[in-house]
Amino acid sequence: MNTGGISRRRVLSGTMGALALGPLAACGTSTGAGSSDNRLRVAFSTSGDRESLDPHTSTLFVDQARSKALFDTLLGYDQDMSPVPRLAESWEPDETGKRWRIRLREARFHDNEPVTAEDVLYSYRRIADPATGSPAQPQLSGVDFEASGANSDRELVIVLSEPDFTFPTAMGAPATEIVPAGTTDFGEPIGSGPFRFVSFETGGSAVFERFADHWNGAPKPDELEFVSVDEEDARVSALLSGQVHYSHDIGANSVATVDNDSRARILATPYSTMQAVAFKVDRPPFNDNRVLRAVLSGVDREALVKVVLNERGELGNDLFGKGLKYYPEEIPQRERDVDHARALLREADAEGLEFELHTSSADPYFEPAANLISEQLGEIGLKVRPRVGPSETYYSDIRKKGVAGHTRTATLPITSYLSKRLRESSVSANYTGYDSAEFDGLYDQAVATRDEKKREELLADAQRHARNHSGMMVWGFSNWNVGVSSQVGGLTAATPNSTRWARFDEAELG
Repeated sequence: MNTGGISRRRVLSGTMGALALGPLAACGTSTGAGSSDNRLRVAFSTSGDRESLDPHTSTLFVDQARSKALFDTLLGYDQDMSPVPRLAESWEPDETGKRWRIRLREARFHDNEPVTAEDVLYSYRRIADPATGSPAQPQLSGVDFEASGANSDRELVIVLSEPDFTFPTAMGAPATEIVPAGTTDFGEPIGSGPFRFVSFETGGSAVFERFADHWNGAPKPDELEFVSVDEEDARVSALLSGQVHYSHDIGANSVATVDNDSRARILATPYSTMQAVAFKVDRPPFNDNRVLRAVLSGVDREALVKVVLNERGELGNDLFGKGLKYYPEEIPQRERDVDHARALLREADAEGLEFELHTSSADPYFEPAANLISEQLGEIGLKVRPRVGPSETYYSDIRKKGVAGHTRTATLPITSYLSKRLRESSVSANYTGYDSAEFDGLYDQAVATRDEKKREELLADAQRHARNHSGMMVWGFSNWNVGVSSQVGGLTAATPNSTRWARFDEAELG
């Protein structure tokens, strides 16, 4: 529950009474002067009073969606995660893969100042500074800023300390938005995105207005309002009652409810979210690889997909990015083997081991998955207790606490995932404590290799190592579902983290 958004209780009571009949502003959830009839209202879960509009520290989907409205990145990702132009109109490496020449399109910030090469260099330097705490820091930590520089207002050269022929994926990563040089205060941020700032209440509502001079044309809605609704069933109720036009992150069990209601529809992107449990391999008991292998062998992934995802998902194989470029399809599916799991526990003298499995409502599948995994691991002799934590702080909590917790990752380029989640330097997003010189070496060699086939082989080797040692148990891939009012057009099903995802500037209220 939060103070500025809509709680489950308020929405459910509203659907039965007066709340359902009044506009959202009447509920005290809308901020900003003058609500327009052409205001698009979108519902997301938030992180409560810890929120900010600093695009470089964004970690949640609501952060990224707000950043996409206010700011722009140099590149974006197409549906298949290949880089596509945004503020950059061209990019090319030299023969070594260390020098990247980037040409900017003509674009302006909300204060009418042009977006320049110096703004890009300032933004990247800030992201790469560990003091900023950006989740994109690992991807820009290899930039040599002393050697990098602007050739002109619209052209720059970025020099890397080591070769990286996959560097364009870093330029399209979430949390790499371009801000005006010198910006340190994001209380009333100035960006170059399709909407500009009007108001923001931490843990509550954010209101933005149309930026008519955006380089890609003026947005269709006059205004855009982000509404905080943490519980998934409350987001569905808010959508069906007409309080919001868009509800983010709808679980499989609610899809049928929306599908059977003429007031809304589901936009689904199949198998685009990795569902996993992160076992911390830097501490007992999972620093013993025999215990880790026992839980990997003891989990029934097919049952999880069938029961938890209601058969609307795909089987996981302890690897990220099924179907994407560099995914090693040749690795055999990991099957459940109860006898092998029990034997490993006996060998490790870990029979009867107890541990907590952290979970929360941050994802609609986490809690049912935790219950089923606890039952399955009980059958190999482990005592697993699901522990439900607050959704607002869940991801930061599990990074610091406990030995096991549910996690998920939406679609990203596989090199981005490996860099952000599994490298030793990925401090802010490494949920398992995996630190492997062998993995890091294979990854570094792969991205420095110009030959595409050789790079693919090296990345497959790196993923084989991570699969057996990183502690990331990937049990499935869920569909990514959002609910959209039947009154809204212009929005399409889009892979999360792609350029098309949360493209609210193209929404049309009818």
